[in-house]
Amino acid sequence: MRRREFITLVGGAAVWPLAARAQPTMKRIAIVHPSINVGELSITSEHQGYRTLFEELSRLGYTEGQTLVVERYSGEGRIDHYADLARDVVRTNPDLIIAIVDPLAVRFKEATTTIPLVTVTGDPVALGLMTSLARPGGNITGISADAGQDIWGKRLALLLEATPKSSNARFLCLRSVWEMATGEAVRKAAKQLAISLAGTVLDGTLDEGQIRRVFTTMGQDRVDALMVSDSAELFPFRQLIVELAAKARIPAIYSHRYFVEPGGLMTYAVDLADMYSHVASQIDKILKGANPGDIPIYRATRYEFIINLKTAKALGLELPTTLVGRADDVIE
Repeated sequence: MRRREFITLVGGAAVWPLAARAQPTMKRIAIVHPSINVGELSITSEHQGYRTLFEELSRLGYTEGQTLVVERYSGEGRIDHYADLARDVVRTNPDLIIAIVDPLAVRFKEATTTIPLVTVTGDPVALGLMTSLARPGGNITGISADAGQDIWGKRLALLLEATPKSSNARFLCLRSVWEMATGEAVRKAAKQLAISLAGTVLDGTLDEGQIRRVFTTMGQDRVDALMVSDSAELFPFRQLIVELAAKARIPAIYSHRYFVEPGGLMTYAVDLADMYSHVASQIDKILKGANPGDIPIYRATRYEFIINLKTAKALGLELPTTLVGRADDVIE
């Protein structure tokens, strides 16, 4: 199979006349996501982060089709092909690559030491991308949504506050997540909070059947609380995951607001507009000549806690007023 068969490029925005590329003022960047459709990597996306990214780039003077060429790629959730995808993108030799989330960031670090990389990850030090957030070094900079992995303890504490009688919790995640730094952070947090928690592990390329099977198993095991990983590979299945959690009557906390809006119970998530505005700023600095390794990693400081009270009612949960009062947004 040719590699390009699984890389989807968005219509007219993906292919530009060679003459346009030759213009000295035209910059060419590649934005690579592991799973979602490339059409969502745009200024019209339903995803707030990408809307902000392209709005901010426009404000900084980068107009797609005039001063900027954007080549969009999706790995379609095929984890075993990420290394090939990274090599394919690197061969096109763009001026800069935006690698979204942990697995792709690692593969791009392996694929190039020269093309500037702007990465969006959890904890880049724990991933081995660098040894210092202040001076990343090499050809890499980016955004850290959770340097230190503290966010998992906060999510778990909120879940416990909502389900104080929980005795059989699960963490829904990819096997690679469970076996590496994030899984370790989750297990440590569970121990500190005295919560019985195990991993519900997903293997390989995800599909609807596998997700349905793990929820069936959780129902049979009488799981009474669930924390869902922030892996981008889960994002295309967000509606299904929310529906299956509701069907199994399992209270769950998620890592993105896009799980709560269609009916998920709670989320504690990074502020995407804040995070991606900093991605745009880093892109601007690099395209103007800055060395990416000299640009400090931006650590996310703004988070949002959202509760869906309609879902809580459907689950028969009486959420503490103190918990609801701390929410940044309440869906009723």
